[in-house]
Amino acid sequence: MRVAALYDIHGNLPALEAVLGEVRHAGVDRIVVGGDVIPGPMAHDTIACLLSVPTPIEFIRGNGEVAVLEQLAGTESPAVPEPYRAAMRWTANDIRADYAAVVAGWPATVELELPAGRVLFCHATPRNENEIFTAATPEQRLVPVFGGLTVPVVVCGHTHMQFDRMIGRTRVVNAGSVGMPFGEPGADWLLLGGGDTGLQLRHTAYDLQAAAARVRATAFPWPEDFATRYILEPPTAAGMLEVFTRASI
Repeated sequence: MRVAALYDIHGNLPALEAVLGEVRHAGVDRIVVGGDVIPGPMAHDTIACLLSVPTPIEFIRGNGEVAVLEQLAGTESPAVPEPYRAAMRWTANDIRADYAAVVAGWPATVELELPAGRVLFCHATPRNENEIFTAATPEQRLVPVFGGLTVPVVVCGHTHMQFDRMIGRTRVVNAGSVGMPFGEPGADWLLLGGGDTGLQLRHTAYDLQAAAARVRATAFPWPEDFATRYILEPPTAAGMLEVFTRASI
């Protein structure tokens, strides 16, 4: 079985469309959408796009969904910095009529049996959707999180940077971000069941200028900032690695 893991789309519909084209070409049997489909500038249409895909899809929730669901319930998460709260409010209103109940039903984790063994999919870590760790986080800090698992492979996202590392006897792979990758512009995702190791970290190029124009045409609270900072000129991987490593477990 071949599985595509798509994480951290953040309402970037043009990036998702490009990745889904490659997913179809790869002949995958199942897709796992690993959280943070929202918030983002095309939240409603991004969920609609995913729900229309004929390939079976498993959804899990990320910290973005949790924050938007809190907005839908009439509260604001103290974990969300003030500059980002307008995006949470806007996204909640964008999906409220059609997809609030859909998103509320997404679980925190999913497990699938692949030919190489069982794989656990989570957003950040198996125990919650907010914890931060990177390729540079010392292993001894992560053994308490991953050491007691009975699966050989864990797939995560959350930090928008791909990596593939061992933590004790567990292989932990970050699928990267489809909609807001740090480093090279484009869209990052993961293919399981392909390549010599049974796993391929994939990068998909797409028309960035056209995508930025589509974002600018939305009513999202900060469309120009999203188009520039997260599509055309994303932060460097080295810079974000330093930031996240300081904040890691």
